[in-house]
Amino acid sequence: MKNWSKEGWRWLSKITRSGVDFQGNVAARHNPAIVTRRFGSGVNGGNDVELHQLTRDFLVKLWVDDRKMRNPRGKAGRKLVKHGDPRWFSASSGVVRRGKRRPVLKQPPISQSVSEFFDPQSPQEAKVAPLLARSNLLITRDIEWANLVLGFEQENRYAIVDACYPQSPVGFIREQSNIITRQLLRLRRPFVAYITDALGNELFRVRRPFWWITSSIYAEIDGKEVGVVHRRWHLWRRIYDLYLGNKQFAVVENPGLWNWTFTLKDINGEVLAQIDRDWRGFGFEILTDAGQYVIRFGSSDPSSKIGLASAIEDLEVSRTLTLAERAVTVALAISLDNDYFSRHGGWGLPFLVAEE
Repeated sequence: MKNWSKEGWRWLSKITRSGVDFQGNVAARHNPAIVTRRFGSGVNGGNDVELHQLTRDFLVKLWVDDRKMRNPRGKAGRKLVKHGDPRWFSASSGVVRRGKRRPVLKQPPISQSVSEFFDPQSPQEAKVAPLLARSNLLITRDIEWANLVLGFEQENRYAIVDACYPQSPVGFIREQSNIITRQLLRLRRPFVAYITDALGNELFRVRRPFWWITSSIYAEIDGKEVGVVHRRWHLWRRIYDLYLGNKQFAVVENPGLWNWTFTLKDINGEVLAQIDRDWRGFGFEILTDAGQYVIRFGSSDPSSKIGLASAIEDLEVSRTLTLAERAVTVALAISLDNDYFSRHGGWGLPFLVAEE
């Protein structure tokens, strides 16, 4: 402020020495040069402006107005723009400079033709189509470092990738449960898992209540239950019944032991879909719960099979599952991970627990 006042008084002294008359809104010298800066008006009804009217506040305001005219945007050239959900995107915010286009996150296109294979039968199915209208889904669970080092049970997190577009995820799965029940009930704890697209928008959710002998998991879209998966007790086999509403549409009968392929079959024994649990290496399998699952729904759109995706062999199915049935299949994959492929954490390193 002191510098502004000094400059203003210097400018005022130049005016008084050079002999400037103020007429209306225009300041003119006695010579032909004209100053086009209009900053004041006459007082006392006349054309002359007394020098004592040019106060310090007036000169400061004049200086600020000049600055605004030279740079109308000021220092607003840098803007902070957020994209997606910051809980899931490590690079969810970025600084965009003036003159550059803002980066926009987009959902990868679907890898199955809606017109060729199926059409959404309800608004609920249309909502989940951007995630489930795909031939192959790769679901990968995050490493839980607190569980690995301290034995502290954490909420499960998964990333979903379309095999035809492996550059970026198409969705995420996030568990929500009580911290006390996680530590006490472990694998039998109740929880709700939210399935979202790549931008963090919730598409549907799965709800798994507390269980004692056999587990069940429910798929819900917009708060409405669309299907359920019931586990059937067996000494060594892994059997699941899948229902859409009150009607069973598939069954899984896995022989158990080291067989990690879970095939969905209809009442006639025809293949509908398949869930494979991948081997990620000795270190991952022994020390962590970071499992990886591939859900194969059938043939993909030929136009989407580019690059490495062209080498993927499609699963031959008797019919294409509807979008609601696929939501139930994703719920089955989450239930499999919690029933058979999750382990209790130990102190320092996790130790294996045989689940049946």
